Amino acid sequence: MPQVVRPGPGPEDADVRRAWERFAAGDDALSGIRPEIAVSWHRCRDQYGVDPLISEAPAAVTEVVHTLEHDVVIAELGFRAGPIAHELSGEGGIVTIADASGRVLAQWGDEATRALAAEANLAQWYCWSESSVGTNGMGTALASHTPVTVRGAEHWCGAFQDWNCTGVSVRDAVSRQPVAVLNISCWRRELPRSAQGWLGTAASATQRILRQRARGDGTELIAAVNHARSSTTAPLAGVDPAGRVVVADDTAGVLLGIPGSTPAPDPAVRWRPELPEFIRAARYAAGQAGRDAGWTGSTQILTRLSREPMTISFRPVFLAGHLVGNVVSFGVSEGEPLPASTDAPDAPAAPQTPPRRLVAARENRMVLLRLAEVAFAQSDGNDVWLTTDEGQMRSASLGLDRLESELNGAGFLRVHRQFVVNLSRIREVERREKGELVLVMDDPAETVVPVSRRNIPTVRRALEL
Repeated sequence: MPQVVRPGPGPEDADVRRAWERFAAGDDALSGIRPEIAVSWHRCRDQYGVDPLISEAPAAVTEVVHTLEHDVVIAELGFRAGPIAHELSGEGGIVTIADASGRVLAQWGDEATRALAAEANLAQWYCWSESSVGTNGMGTALASHTPVTVRGAEHWCGAFQDWNCTGVSVRDAVSRQPVAVLNISCWRRELPRSAQGWLGTAASATQRILRQRARGDGTELIAAVNHARSSTTAPLAGVDPAGRVVVADDTAGVLLGIPGSTPAPDPAVRWRPELPEFIRAARYAAGQAGRDAGWTGSTQILTRLSREPMTISFRPVFLAGHLVGNVVSFGVSEGEPLPASTDAPDAPAAPQTPPRRLVAARENRMVLLRLAEVAFAQSDGNDVWLTTDEGQMRSASLGLDRLESELNGAGFLRVHRQFVVNLSRIREVERREKGELVLVMDDPAETVVPVSRRNIPTVRRALEL
């Protein structure tokens, strides 16, 4: 690739700039770079392939359909942005709101700074997602669950390195997907010390609207399950669009491995079954119901009690035209069959090529691992632990499903709901007396990894057994 040169004068951040130049040219060393920036740079270079030489943002082409409650959130952010812009008037800063795709919806602040921003298309209807323009306050905040500050040379594209920016996303209380992002930018000036405080206050107040709405949705879903119970003897559960259980009767609770008859309308405490197949089916059902209010469907899953698949059906529940979830009936087949692959329509697409490195955290450092150094990955809730030649490390990827997607085509295989293994690091395959299959890995501890019954044929094919 051509030599990357940062144009024009700007903040003196020589060490970061040199690291950026080396990394953009292909070097993997990232000494001295903040972990959140290092992870973002890896996404920009290895996953998105963003050209660090682009000088302006593209026009937004992705049309995001905003639900009514999300439109309310965006309007509330606009209301909150006004006082922030007033506070920034003497600081030369601007405030920007973008939607979940990174499309800029509105902007306020210093007119001279807005004119400079327009030269880079930091303006209404242009896209500032990470996949479009690399590391920046808005795009990186959309990819993160915490507020993000990007200073000078930490921007992935050299043309934007005269800017300092800080952003915070507002996320749906149920799905945890971003709804919008609020951002402050300054050109060749330090951000005000109170900038993150302003944004945090605005985001928290706006997030509260979504949490209150989600609690009401949970109550409505519980009522729908109670109503359905009067006309069926089948075990029932109410599941939200993210696949978390709001309520389950005693039998359904046992099948899902969660407490029965313990309602959880608050999205912060809903039950998450350790059944990835069930969660994927619930998310798919929510996507279908969101497009067709009359949709019902059914599929088969393995439950906690049986080695044989059980049929479950989904019936959507709406409140004022807004989908709040599905009533799930166990042992009942209704509606159209769900396809064999039930990834949610809005699930992140797998990268076109597997990553060259995996990013892991150890203490306060980010470690870049070659794929061959990783024996297997194991989930612990949302955390994923990598067993490597240097011991256990926490993966930067949130959730085993996401890591599995990132490693698609790289010689890794999901063998169990909690394990993804490096096929080249399997030392032995052991069949046990009841037909179970286990893998003995070649890590120092010779860890034994179980293979779920439904994955045995896939493992056999992959290992040519």
